[in-house]
Amino acid sequence: MLIVTMQFPAARAGAMVCGVAAAALCLYSQNTPTPPRANEPGELPPRSAPSDYPAQAKAGAVTIAAEFKGHFVPTPQGTLTTEDYVVVEAAFFGEPGAKIRLSVNDFSLRINGKKNTLPSQPYGMIAPSLKDPEWEPPKPPEAKNKSSFSGGGGGGGGQGDPPPPPPKPSVEVQRGWVARTVKASMAEGDRPVPQAGLIFFPYRGQSKGIDSLELIYKGAAGQTKLTLQP
Repeated sequence: MLIVTMQFPAARAGAMVCGVAAAALCLYSQNTPTPPRANEPGELPPRSAPSDYPAQAKAGAVTIAAEFKGHFVPTPQGTLTTEDYVVVEAAFFGEPGAKIRLSVNDFSLRINGKKNTLPSQPYGMIAPSLKDPEWEPPKPPEAKNKSSFSGGGGGGGGQGDPPPPPPKPSVEVQRGWVARTVKASMAEGDRPVPQAGLIFFPYRGQSKGIDSLELIYKGAAGQTKLTLQP
């Protein structure tokens, strides 16, 4: 019986190992889904200039502009609402090619001159309270005509029962609202200017009860305050 033993040089053996590892890594990458970039924040386009916003202020070399939106969540696909949060649309402007580090913790909101300010919240916190004022529930299937049935002794046909609860939006519809809100939210990390997005603050009161607003920024660009219009 003849046994043939094949030996490979160390360099070739190492190349084979690397090739196997690369193939495994490629297979892993193909089978591992990556988060869709379509759901990343920072897609709300900034306006042409800071003067296009009702309020502006300087923070170092950057100009911050903002507008109070109340309980409305403006998105490119339409306006959503939230009863639990108020929204500020803010934008950063600077020299062409400049970048700024943004964080959700850079902002707070003072309402009606109160000592305690409201901290900004991540966009994920607003998801359960989102609504679309233009959403209409699907029409229920038409009920069968019960008048053709003659019942002896039934009477009433459940006329005294309470009406069914209003239908709720499907999970897919709610996910669409969340995706729209994420895209319109202020991005975080190192970002080029101009940069715009929505910032959220917990507040369940009515907007008409707000007499004064002060947006406070403390971040990489410095510190400043903007007086917003309620």
